[in-house]
Amino acid sequence: QVQLVESGGGLVQAGGSLRLSCVASGRTFRNYYMGWFRQPPGKERELVAAITWSGGTYYADSVKGRFTISRDNAKNTVYLQMNSLKPEDTAVYYCAASTKGLRYRNDYEYWGQGTQVTVSS
Repeated sequence: QVQLVESGGGLVQAGGSLRLSCVASGRTFRNYYMGWFRQPPGKERELVAAITWSGGTYYADSVKGRFTISRDNAKNTVYLQMNSLKPEDTAVYYCAASTKGLRYRNDYEYWGQGTQVTVSS
């Protein structure tokens, strides 16, 4: 089992920045692909960014150039730096861990409880 705890969400004005953190416990963190998903109100949960154990990354087109995912394996932590935030980035953001793959929601076996990000216009 892996336990994931997110933090860092909040309310920010458009154009602002936030950094989300996700601390993992339970199993060897470096064995997992790690992803950040988001779920806007009334919409499907979607992959925002993901990172392999060695630092390879994937980004959704909607966040490329604005968001940066990183991980610190020594601290069992994955981060999502979000810059130039837009109102359409408003969502609950979830951290997730996978042993199967990077890109697909169904590959992720463990999920955090989510943290709310609200971007005002």
